[in-house]
Amino acid sequence: MSRLTTPQQTSTSEALRNAEQRAEAAERRADQLEQRLEALEQSRFSQQTHQHPERTLEPDAPSAPLDENEANDALSALRNEPMMDHLLNALDSGQDIGHYGRLVFAMVAHHFLPEETMLQWLTRDPGTNPEEAAALLRQVEGRDYNPPRRERILAWQSEQQFPILPNPDDPDCGNVYRNLKFPQKVYDHIQEYQEEKVQAE
Repeated sequence: MSRLTTPQQTSTSEALRNAEQRAEAAERRADQLEQRLEALEQSRFSQQTHQHPERTLEPDAPSAPLDENEANDALSALRNEPMMDHLLNALDSGQDIGHYGRLVFAMVAHHFLPEETMLQWLTRDPGTNPEEAAALLRQVEGRDYNPPRRERILAWQSEQQFPILPNPDDPDCGNVYRNLKFPQKVYDHIQEYQEEKVQAE
């Protein structure tokens, strides 16, 4: 025997459906906004590169060479993030971590390691060569990429065979902003991005 639906239950169900539809619409608008902002940033970079081509070749401020202790400290700091520890171990054993694995590694590690050390690690990957690794670093440093969010890493991971996140079910794995301390300019850039996002809304 079917139960009768009261007007109150019907009203509640409609309210829930409406709330879900509004949430989905808000998510779509947020995704569209993020895409527009990324396109705008890409356009700005292209204009700057056209006017100042040297910016694609050199980072804004060359880092001083690290001594052995500083280099070990930087690697230890990176290993505090399970994903980065996983990538470092894979590269150390000569595994191919995939295009997005190398990109994620570079986007995070370039805030800690000098270019020479980065190249030494990336060229341990049989899926790349010194020229490609150097081009990847020029791209990352020239555009001054912020470290990627966990959601972006998961999306990239789905497009390749090597697992960038060793434990994707752990919400802390790949949450680099929780597990690592970056230079202040990274946080400043994120705040600037959020302000532009609010203004665009």
